[in-house]
Amino acid sequence: MQNKTPSDRASLLRELDKTPLFDVVVIGGGASGLGAGVDAASRGYRTLLLEARDFAKGTSSKATKLVHGGVRYLAQGNIPLVREALRERGLLARNAPHLVHPLGFIVPAYRFGDKLIYGAGLKMYDWLAGSLNLGASRSLGLAETRAKSPMLADSLDGHALRGGTLYCDGQFDDARLAVTLMRTLFDLGGHALNNAAVRGVDFDRAAGHHRLTVEDVETGDRFTVSARCVVNATGVWVDSIRAMADPGARPIVAPSQGVHLTLPGRFLQSDDAILVPRTKDGRVLFIVPWHGHAIVGTTDTPRHDLPLDPRASDEDVDFILATAANYLSVKPTRDDVLSVWAGLRPLVKGDANASTAALSREHTIEMSATGMITVTGGKWTTYRLMAQQVIDLAVTKGLLPDAPCRTASLPLHGSTAEQGGYYGSDAALIERLPGADNVLVQASGLTEAQTRFAVRAELARCVEDVLARRNRALFLDAAAARDAAPEVARIVAEELGKSSHWQADEVERFDTFARTWMLS
Repeated sequence: MQNKTPSDRASLLRELDKTPLFDVVVIGGGASGLGAGVDAASRGYRTLLLEARDFAKGTSSKATKLVHGGVRYLAQGNIPLVREALRERGLLARNAPHLVHPLGFIVPAYRFGDKLIYGAGLKMYDWLAGSLNLGASRSLGLAETRAKSPMLADSLDGHALRGGTLYCDGQFDDARLAVTLMRTLFDLGGHALNNAAVRGVDFDRAAGHHRLTVEDVETGDRFTVSARCVVNATGVWVDSIRAMADPGARPIVAPSQGVHLTLPGRFLQSDDAILVPRTKDGRVLFIVPWHGHAIVGTTDTPRHDLPLDPRASDEDVDFILATAANYLSVKPTRDDVLSVWAGLRPLVKGDANASTAALSREHTIEMSATGMITVTGGKWTTYRLMAQQVIDLAVTKGLLPDAPCRTASLPLHGSTAEQGGYYGSDAALIERLPGADNVLVQASGLTEAQTRFAVRAELARCVEDVLARRNRALFLDAAAARDAAPEVARIVAEELGKSSHWQADEVERFDTFARTWMLS
């Protein structure tokens, strides 16, 4: 695979002008959209991805950072769904070893029979993963459970800790995977543009293709692109795009909000995560080590609105803290929370009038009367499979010429099992940039060189792009991210050739935004 660096924005826009007709235009730069873009480009189709804000700006940067089969689906007896996800987990670990690594999970046992029940179920989990399994599960005695997870509470509801069950799943960095997929799309000859909002979708029956009206959010200018196949992969916002193509389309998404908290690493003090098998809202809850911190989540709360940056409710925060406190020997409080974030999950309610290919209980793919394909639902673990099914549908319906899927064995950009962290083979390039030793955020390890690389090679356009998604400072410690914003703004302004006025506005905007990630 090439090591191609995305062109600057002006060059990208000129490139779009040179292409009268794309084979595939994907709307949405989250997990589903980036996956579809990579799949299409890997088959040789002329591919463009358009993202209204930034890659993974929405739900796709706000996951629990796990690549997993779904133990709750195993408990529900949904074996095919678990097997499907476990296979995809294994493929992603193989194709992106710089981004995905095995993580141990401890399920504590406080009641008689817990170890037997969890142990049997997780052996089934191992068996379903087959040759792609990341590690075998096993029973833990009390001493080993305490040694591996020293912050577990000694008792729960009057029942003493008896030991636990250890199993293995995958951990990753969601926004970094999104950036890697964007880079992979360029490597394959495709194009991606952020801050490019689709304002209209029309079908030209005479020409037999779609025409999209696109606004450059940075300038307000509008332009058009044409495509044989349009993929609507905008997550909880798919209905607004569907309405552009068909004003009579009924909504298919019922959003649900998930909330996570970041705590100092002292609350976990382990390389293994803790799985709370059932909370009061029926979900599992994870306490997961991540970049030296502990993240706790998630909730499942219905919402009836679609804010771009949803905020966690006090009720959700208190629920997570109370649930975690039941399982931890040191009880976290609101004062301990370093960052809090919320994401909207697109739960599918269906459209009786749509021609729908419901290929999984977790995601839905439909094709409109004009041939626009919408994909929504699902999770990061199965993003590749969803993408394959989307492009396969386009081929089956005659929108694209036949070409086989290549992504099951496609190494992603920077893929290497060597050192380099989530930058993989790009790490050596970053070390040669100015400021490689100048650390801007201790909590996340962000350096001046990484900031410059984010602008030059990863299409970062503002301070938030750097501190929230190219680096995870905002997710780890919102106050530390706020403190770093002025220096990050200076570097970004220098790289983009922006004025001091732009720089000051960026600092103010990010400061206001970051405060919403803090409890005090």
